[in-house]
Amino acid sequence: MTEQTERSVAEARASAQPPAPPAPPPEPPAPSAEALAPPAELPLPASADLPLTPPRTAPLRPHPVPPPLTEPRPLGEPRTWPRDFTDRLTAPLPGVRALARIAREGKLRPVPESLREIQELPFEPGPMPQAGPTTLALTWAGHASWVIRIGGLTVLTDPVWSRKILGTPPRVTPVGVRWEDLPSVDAVVISHNHYDHLDAPTLKRLPRHTPLLLPAGLAPWARRRGFTQVTDLDWWEAVELPAPGGTVRFDFVPAHHWSKRTLFDTCRTLWGGWMLTAPDGRRLHFAGDTGYGHWFEEIARRYPGIDAALLPIGAYDPRWILRPVHTDPEEAVRACQDLGARVLVPMHWSTFLLSAERPMEPLHRVRTAWTATGRPREDLWDLAVGASRVLPER
Repeated sequence: MTEQTERSVAEARASAQPPAPPAPPPEPPAPSAEALAPPAELPLPASADLPLTPPRTAPLRPHPVPPPLTEPRPLGEPRTWPRDFTDRLTAPLPGVRALARIAREGKLRPVPESLREIQELPFEPGPMPQAGPTTLALTWAGHASWVIRIGGLTVLTDPVWSRKILGTPPRVTPVGVRWEDLPSVDAVVISHNHYDHLDAPTLKRLPRHTPLLLPAGLAPWARRRGFTQVTDLDWWEAVELPAPGGTVRFDFVPAHHWSKRTLFDTCRTLWGGWMLTAPDGRRLHFAGDTGYGHWFEEIARRYPGIDAALLPIGAYDPRWILRPVHTDPEEAVRACQDLGARVLVPMHWSTFLLSAERPMEPLHRVRTAWTATGRPREDLWDLAVGASRVLPER
């Protein structure tokens, strides 16, 4: 039981004890610690056939005042980091036996007969919406790459405009936004250093003065490539960028994942997601790459009132090896509930075939899981690659 829950139990018991008048009527027993304790975490769903956590119509536990946000750090600040971040892992990385099993079974790609579904993958490129200082708009370029218009800024997330990345087949849908159609890019946020999220050929297209916001330990990588405005952050740290509409805040938040780019740098740099806060307070959570776990509720506690959550729904099969690092569609819906986000925006599917599920399966499953919650259908933004949506002003 947490310290806060113990205090809640003690206060509840104290308040349950009445004054001592003569011959008082019998009082009902004080609630037990078990009754006041937070509910146990539900087991993770293993397939689309398992029931999803029902929507929470009433608070299940006390909601304390969120801790104050950290003071923004200086842009471009030189930092000294630990040699590695292995202690941040929330699950052990696969060992030799697991890798040998994957090699033996050969189940990291869809079965050939399912590849006909590639023709059904939604691809609807269109002009990006007009964006002013008060606009918060999303355009999906594919995979985890988004063009976000916020506070008058244009922000790219994990930009991958390459046709092929190291270790994977070529992309199965074109990039949703032509590079030449992009507005001037004001900032780039990177979730971690895996090749499908940190694409050097794409970053080389940017002016070297473009601000790069990175996980801890990645700044040297960017500076070696000539970028001059580079900031790397630890979890729960933030920076602010001036914008025509005011100030846009970028907080680096935890994720259930890992990092590796060469044979010798496992977990040498950090991994995570980003919370973008517009000048008017609207919040957008970009999860990057993540498995399901406790961090979502902690993010919700620190950043209440999330308007939209961009969550991965693909690259999840086989579950026995990918569960710790990639949410499946049902877990993404549950994570959206944990975050308290109004809108779920699925991503990390329909672009690169990184695992064994059928190409269209993530979309079918996330729609089914969302319907099971009873939440409004219009709050599931299951966009086609190239499509855009604008978040209404508060």
